[in-house]
Amino acid sequence: MKESEIQSKIRDKLTKSGWLVVKLEKTSWNGIPDLMCIRKGNVIFLEVKTENGIIAPLQDHRIKTLNAIGCFARVVRSLDDVDIFCYKNL
Repeated sequence: MKESEIQSKIRDKLTKSGWLVVKLEKTSWNGIPDLMCIRKGNVIFLEVKTENGIIAPLQDHRIKTLNAIGCFARVVRSLDDVDIFCYKNL
């Protein structure tokens, strides 16, 4: 499955569960995760990759930076990852 297909399935699933999902494409902060998801005052950032997709060094740095300032940012590769990160941890 392509990354765009995984993103679409994740957006659909989260939207149906009451999340506002914003696809971050062009920002002033290169390497920011693909999706910003908001629900009930919680904001999470998801970098979507295929099962074999490689995280670029800048993407890894941005995820670590977001986590260091108190945000919740993770790499997800499947809908199962979304279940773990978006529901069990919030």
